[in-house]
Amino acid sequence: MKNNIIKILVGFVFIGTLNINCTSDLDPDPLIELSLDELLARDPQAVEGILSRLYGSFALSSAEGPDKSDISDNAGESPFLRGIVNLQDFAADGMKNRWGDNGLDQLTTTSNWTPENKFFRYLYNRIFFTIPQCNNLLSILPNVDVENKEVITSEVRFIRALAYYYLIDVFGKGVLATEENYGQSEPLDEVSRDVLFDYVEAELLDIEPLLLDTNTYGRATKSAAQMLLSKLYLNAEVYTGNAKYTEAAVYINKVINEGPYELATDYVSLFSADNNSSKEIIFPLIADSQVSQSYGNTTYIINGNLSADTMPLAEFGAAEGWTGHRATKAWYGLYGDLATSNDDRAKLFWTEGHNYDMEDYKEWTDGYPSIKFRNTNFNSASVATSFSSTDFPLFRLADAYLMYAECALRGAANTDMGSALKYVNDVRKRSHANTIGQTDLTLDFIIDERGRELNLEGHRRTDLIRFGMFTGSTYIWPWKGGVKNGTSIPSTYNVYPIPSSALQANPNLTQNKGY
Repeated sequence: MKNNIIKILVGFVFIGTLNINCTSDLDPDPLIELSLDELLARDPQAVEGILSRLYGSFALSSAEGPDKSDISDNAGESPFLRGIVNLQDFAADGMKNRWGDNGLDQLTTTSNWTPENKFFRYLYNRIFFTIPQCNNLLSILPNVDVENKEVITSEVRFIRALAYYYLIDVFGKGVLATEENYGQSEPLDEVSRDVLFDYVEAELLDIEPLLLDTNTYGRATKSAAQMLLSKLYLNAEVYTGNAKYTEAAVYINKVINEGPYELATDYVSLFSADNNSSKEIIFPLIADSQVSQSYGNTTYIINGNLSADTMPLAEFGAAEGWTGHRATKAWYGLYGDLATSNDDRAKLFWTEGHNYDMEDYKEWTDGYPSIKFRNTNFNSASVATSFSSTDFPLFRLADAYLMYAECALRGAANTDMGSALKYVNDVRKRSHANTIGQTDLTLDFIIDERGRELNLEGHRRTDLIRFGMFTGSTYIWPWKGGVKNGTSIPSTYNVYPIPSSALQANPNLTQNKGY
């Protein structure tokens, strides 16, 4: 059961102190200072609890509940997954938010980005909360006797690599904090995107053969590491200037051909509260309405897209609607006429009482709320709750299929167009969309299909940047650049500004160009 991975030790805190000199928020004093030997003497399962907490750092604000935070940022606004959705989806074409919170308008209009934006700080701080906690455990593990030490060590390194991946993708540079310099009192030197890329690549290549083929639900496997490697390589030309599509294809082939995954028979099942039974999900971020409550996991997505004013909350398993998020025609327009489309994915927008065009992004009835994610069970009855039990599918097989097709179109070795077409049509047939022919399979088609299949799953900004469609005027979407019909934005927006708080805390850090 998925609850096995989210059981947190009562009163548990991380061991040791944090000091990587990035921001003052990253130096919390521990409530308890115990060596891992001492912790293990008290509770032999302590390492499992620590590992569980590390996985939980991507979805929870704290082990102490949704109103508590591991760092001094707002507990509701700052969780890792909420940051991924904000910076990847709301800053892109498909989704917009109407709340107008300080800094959130900058994201939803992709304009006026500043280093003082609290939402940039939230994700940066979460990255540099997770990384040193991993380093802490990695610095201690070699000196203690723990069952399955090699596997556990590899899982911790995967978690750290995942956090670094978002640093590379979102901010482009930072510091390289490892177990080797853990506890160093002097501020760490800034390192480039290239250096971070090489480090994460080496880490993943090293641990990929050591991870388990299958693992407890919610924990990393070989396939999870292969997916992360594939994503790193898929975006290598953006990150380093050197294309690595052939390398991406190597690991995508492993996921597809060696992993135990298969497409779900029903698309909606992937985004329902019992999706932990799905054979398609490769690596989830776990949610549970009772055990792991958070305002920053899929609760944010589900409740944010609902409103008691225009929608039946209980139909989607929710006890609350936050009247916040709506899709734009840049997403639902990809399906053509929603009323006549036979694509199941086209049915996952709430149109009643809402306008097709988003004349005003702050007006709730402008744009269609997405009902892709819901808090109802797919296979059984369920009861509406305030918090979500729907896991977030960070990596899943349909994404791997579309990544394979993109690699094939970009000329990667170890791919062929026949397989690429089959994989794309497998994804489309699952949703009863019309199949396509070989001449239809183009890069333009792939970026649109990724939007149809994967929007609101934390990939869209990265995808648009890779296709050269995020900045500039090649592709315009509603409210891009703060204009209703969209306008060009500068290339500096391909990375976010380094938060001012980080620059103030570490004089070795420099601001990204253009900010």
